[in-house]
Amino acid sequence: MKKIVITGATSIMGMGLIQYLLDKDVEILTILRRNSSKNVFIPKNPKIKKMECNLDELHSINVLEKYNVFIHLAWDCKSIEERNDVDKQYRNVKYTLDAVKLAKKLGCEKFIGIGSQAEYGRVEGKISPKTPTNPENAYGIAKLSSGIFSRILANQLEIEHIWTRVFSIYGPYDRKETMIISSINSMLNGNSPEYTKAEQKWDYLYSEDVARALCLIAEKGKNNSIYCIGSGYQRPLREYIEEIKNQINPNLKLKIGAKEYSPNQVMNLCADISDLTRDTGFVPEISFEEGIKRTIKWYKEGNFEKN
Repeated sequence: MKKIVITGATSIMGMGLIQYLLDKDVEILTILRRNSSKNVFIPKNPKIKKMECNLDELHSINVLEKYNVFIHLAWDCKSIEERNDVDKQYRNVKYTLDAVKLAKKLGCEKFIGIGSQAEYGRVEGKISPKTPTNPENAYGIAKLSSGIFSRILANQLEIEHIWTRVFSIYGPYDRKETMIISSINSMLNGNSPEYTKAEQKWDYLYSEDVARALCLIAEKGKNNSIYCIGSGYQRPLREYIEEIKNQINPNLKLKIGAKEYSPNQVMNLCADISDLTRDTGFVPEISFEEGIKRTIKWYKEGNFEKN
C-alpha cells in the first residue's frame, strides 16, 4: 500500500486527488490550514488522516509514521492581487523548502511540487519543459524559484524530485473568481459576465485528469524531471464560454467583447505533454464538454455554497 502526504488538500487539485485516490490502495495524510472552513470537505474515511497545520508551521511537524510520496499543492495566495505581493511570494519559496525537509522527515522517497504556467510568461506555440522561462509577476518568479531550490535541496537530502507546471484546471471545488465558476454562477442566474473578445487560445484540463496525472507521476515519473500538465490541446476561450452557455441556457446572450484585455494578457496557453505521456502513459480522458457537465452538476447541487 502506498502512503501519500498532500498539502493544500482542500484545493481543486487536492480534492480531485483525494476523490481519485479513494478507490486506490492508498493511505493519505492531509495537511490542512488551521481553522479553515474548507476542512470539512475532506471525506471521513479510515484511509484518510487529517492534520491541521499552517504553512509556516511545517518545520515543526513531528510524525513517527512513514510515508512514500509527498505532493506539495499548498500555496499562500488567495487573490489575483496577491500574485504580486513580493513578501508573500518570497515566503512561499521558504514553505516549499520546508515541505521538502518534512518529506525527508516522514521518510518519503519522492517529492512532487506544483508549479505553474506563470513560470513561462507570454510565449507562442506549445509550451514544454524546455521552453525558456520568463515569469512576469512575483507569483511566477516564486514558483520558478521554488522548483529550482526544492530540486537542489531534495538532491542534497537524497529524495527524488519532480516539478510540475500546471496549466488551466477546472472542476468541482474551484474558486468563485475563476472564469469557469463565475460564468456558471452568472448563467444559472440568467445573466452573462462581461468578457473580453475571448480570442485567447487556452488549454483546460478537468481536475480528475489532473489527479490521474499526479498519480502516474508519483508512480512512474523520472527523478529531476519537469512535466507540463494540461490537455495538450487549445481552443479559443470563446468556445469554452459558449459550451458553458449551451449546457445552461442556449438562448442566453453573451457579453463577449464588453471588456478590454489586460495590459499583460496571455494570449496563448497550450501544454506540450509529450514528456509526461512518454514517461507515465498519461493522456487526458475527460473532454471539456463532459467535464463542464460534471462541474455544473456539482454547482447546482449546492456544493459551491459550502466552498
